[in-house]
Amino acid sequence: MKPIQWSGDRLRFLDQTALPLQEIYLETSDYNEVISAIKTLKVRGAPAIGIAAGYGIALGAQSIRASSLRAFNKELERILQAFALSRPTAVNLFWTINRMRQAASMAGSAGEAREALAKTARLIHSHQSRAMAKLSRTGSALVGQNCTVLTHCNTGQLATGVEYGTALGIIKAAAEQGKKVNVFADETRPLLQGARLTAWELDRLKIPVTLITDNMAGHFMSQGKIDCVIVGADRIAANGDTANKIGTYSVAVLASENDVPFYVAAPLSSIDISLASGGYIPIEERGQEEVLTLNGMRTAPYNVQAANPAFDITPHKYITAIITEAGIIRPPYKRKIKSALKEVH
Repeated sequence: MKPIQWSGDRLRFLDQTALPLQEIYLETSDYNEVISAIKTLKVRGAPAIGIAAGYGIALGAQSIRASSLRAFNKELERILQAFALSRPTAVNLFWTINRMRQAASMAGSAGEAREALAKTARLIHSHQSRAMAKLSRTGSALVGQNCTVLTHCNTGQLATGVEYGTALGIIKAAAEQGKKVNVFADETRPLLQGARLTAWELDRLKIPVTLITDNMAGHFMSQGKIDCVIVGADRIAANGDTANKIGTYSVAVLASENDVPFYVAAPLSSIDISLASGGYIPIEERGQEEVLTLNGMRTAPYNVQAANPAFDITPHKYITAIITEAGIIRPPYKRKIKSALKEVH
């Protein structure tokens, strides 16, 4: 499976909203369609958003007709801002935007800038591929033989756009090492990424998966049926506070109550050291219809309104360790996160 593919002048990606019933690939040369795909969750998952945005920006650069570098950069900045507004929480998006802006700033002409942007997008994709593979193999050491892992939302290839995911990448790597691994997957309301995407990926990998509703997690932990929890992250603050799919915080509290290790798996590109704590992470608020309907059918009275934050913040005190391509980071997070980032850069 290749969720994101680049052909030089077109981007091909798997439409995640059609899964699990249909496996549909979409193809475009229009950067506006890439922005729309990110907004509508056809492409989702922090690392995958970053990769798709890189290629989308490259497509946008190809569409700029300006010949002078000054005019080109002015139009490019407008495109960068359009991508920045697509989803506010996933920091990989802004990591990509900054890298693309820097690449263009070093060019001597509009033509050189276009070439530099396409090259940088490819480098971002290959960098993430290496990072996810290393992260997955590093984290697999925490998964023992006959281990049962609980995970929330989707963190596999669909979420990263490369061969290995984050949390699911660790599970995949453990299975490849011959370990018997079982997975409990929260369905992840309101859009059922666990039911539609995680279960679909694990089924393809032939890794046993039991689908549960979100409010069953505490029950199975209290029964001693969960050995550890592994989730992904959309943004990690300097102190280790983590933004992830709504419901993650509840799972972390339940894990703490039941003495179940709670691990966060994310590449270093998901760490935002400019934010001191999770309280500064912007939380995306999505449309009410995602909560008020299910598969297009209304599930609540028509006069009822809904709140729909897409993410919540898990305080670092509930996190046993953060798994990255640079290694397994344990408390105290602030110092060790800073050290890990320094080692890489």
